[in-house]
Amino acid sequence: MPDDVHARAKDLIARQLVEGISASEREWLERHLGACRECAEVAETTEQAIRNLRSIPVALPPDLASRTQFRVYVRTQSMQPAGYHGWTLWVAFALCWMLGVASAPLVWRGFEWFGHFAGVPSLVLKLAFGLWWGVPAAIAAGIWTLEKRRIEEG
Repeated sequence: MPDDVHARAKDLIARQLVEGISASEREWLERHLGACRECAEVAETTEQAIRNLRSIPVALPPDLASRTQFRVYVRTQSMQPAGYHGWTLWVAFALCWMLGVASAPLVWRGFEWFGHFAGVPSLVLKLAFGLWWGVPAAIAAGIWTLEKRRIEEG
């Protein structure tokens, strides 16, 4: 038999014991092991080695889980950007909304004038005015994103 058949059989033997193989591959391997004594010995030796490895007791420290949890916690804390507490987001948010509330009467008069001048329906004006209130939120999100990026890069 060509060497590639034996190489395939050895690969399937290893994969069968570690990750599993499909039914068609298992059938092919069983047929091959029935016909090839050399590969059957490799399969038997490999299975015996796996059984021996599984029978070896491994002593783990009793506090392994708590030490691992602590190290994960420390690592997550070190990954957070230093000095960032989100106060810039709240300042930007408050400033944008204060400007939005202060400018609302002027903006509405501007929309009203434009609607009267251009003949735009009242519903469209109201929708446009509502969208105008989304501008401060977009500005705050932009400031927050820039500030966060500056802290992460610095």
